[in-house]
Amino acid sequence: MSVQGLDLLRLQRGVAALLQPWDKPGPGVTAGVVLEGALVAHQAVGLASLELGVPIGPDTCFRIASVSKQFTCAAILLLAAEGRLSLADEARTHLPELPDFGVKLTVAHLMHNSSGLRDMLEIMRQGGVDLGMACTTEELLAGICRQRTLNFAPGTRFLYSNTNFLLLGLIVERLSGQPLARVLQQRIFAPLGMTRTAHVPDPYAPVPGLATGYLPRDGGYQRAAHGFTIGGEGGLVSCVEDLALWDRNFTTGLVGGEALGRQLETQHDFPSGVTSRYARGLRVDAWRGVRTVSHGGLWPGFRTEFLRAPAIGATVIVITNDGSADPADLGHQVLDLVVEGRPGVHPVPRLPPADTLTPLAGRWIEREAGTTLDVTVQDDALAVVMGGATVRPLPLADGRLGVTHGTILLALRPLPDGTLEVEQDAGHTGIWHRAAPDPALPDGLAGVYESEEMDACWTISVGPEGARVTIDGPHARGTTWALEPFEGDVLRLMVPGLLGKAWQDVGLLRATDGRVTGLSVTTNRLRGVHYQRVE
Repeated sequence: MSVQGLDLLRLQRGVAALLQPWDKPGPGVTAGVVLEGALVAHQAVGLASLELGVPIGPDTCFRIASVSKQFTCAAILLLAAEGRLSLADEARTHLPELPDFGVKLTVAHLMHNSSGLRDMLEIMRQGGVDLGMACTTEELLAGICRQRTLNFAPGTRFLYSNTNFLLLGLIVERLSGQPLARVLQQRIFAPLGMTRTAHVPDPYAPVPGLATGYLPRDGGYQRAAHGFTIGGEGGLVSCVEDLALWDRNFTTGLVGGEALGRQLETQHDFPSGVTSRYARGLRVDAWRGVRTVSHGGLWPGFRTEFLRAPAIGATVIVITNDGSADPADLGHQVLDLVVEGRPGVHPVPRLPPADTLTPLAGRWIEREAGTTLDVTVQDDALAVVMGGATVRPLPLADGRLGVTHGTILLALRPLPDGTLEVEQDAGHTGIWHRAAPDPALPDGLAGVYESEEMDACWTISVGPEGARVTIDGPHARGTTWALEPFEGDVLRLMVPGLLGKAWQDVGLLRATDGRVTGLSVTTNRLRGVHYQRVE
């Protein structure tokens, strides 16, 4: 596919129009389009630093967060090609400090987000820690190693977990005897000419040309706080031009040969017969009938979308230092400019009229699992919120409404009896009911609850203003969050944070005589954590 002359001008002006909302004093966006190995459009608007008035330019770098995961997987694959490990190796072979869960948990499971390991950021949050607080790799690893149970048996389901890629980065370091930053620099960045890309684990380290990340606040912006040391799960700093060079390697195979790109895109089948949409640090989807391979990145104040359409030789890269922007949506709009008018390309999916969607609005619960979600319909837009994470389903070919990109897998269909059929990962389907109105706090709630796996103590108090949970964890003490009734013995723990307000689903565990004996806590990336009531 080639774009020349007036077609190229149309593409460049289309990109400029999409970026126009950020063309003002404030954090901004940069976007690039690669066609057949050439960076044919690269534009930027907004400021890299509000304090200094520095505009975003071609040399500006950003934290690209989880887009880093494919590079960590690439390093693993390079070591595997040299015979230094096998993807079928048990993870404990290389990380003996990991708990023995009594099942085989492999390097491949880590790469595919099918290990069942709980997300380390969620483990820390159970102890009252948010991303702006200081947290070291050693503390994160200690939290991982405290776990004695998994979200599910390895290989049976998908659940996005940063834990997997922190561990993969540590495996690279132990096998190579070098820091991950040096391995990536020597094996990938330097050979490809990615001179403005680096692995920078320390969130406080000065980085030449690095934009400041911002979050919205009171109609303006505030600097985003960073406290966690970032490893193989998201520690890269990069820019559009360097990511275009990395994209080119999928075609040239300069690093790793032709096999590397193919192996990164390799998917696997679950026992249910469903093929995973998450490959190895990359997600495989389709947009308007065109196969896409992509990954997003989210860190306080920074968001990225790396979106490839290999069959048509097109790649879109969008990076922002505006934490309220949506580069995934923006990237797919840019891809629309490229694919529009091509034979076989489907129309842009459009939601049905609002009167069709309105019956879906409300609060829903899967009673067997004790998990909840909200559906909102406003101005012909549909949003599903799970644990505070918002996704915007679009029509699927089978008539359902589903998520077409991102790390939350979801497809829903209203049933004649008024319930909602929701399919999540690996083809698992549940029936959700509309939550009963006017929920009240259940009896016997107040008390002290402890979890050895989280090394956390939750004290629940009930007063005139409702219920509160005061959390004492290994790294934070006295964190207090509101606990709201949802339905029956299911509650929501409301969790404020840098990335927005979220919730955790909390279910009460009762003895046969009705006494509350514990809690079962589930979040988007952590399932069924038990807290035992203590007297």
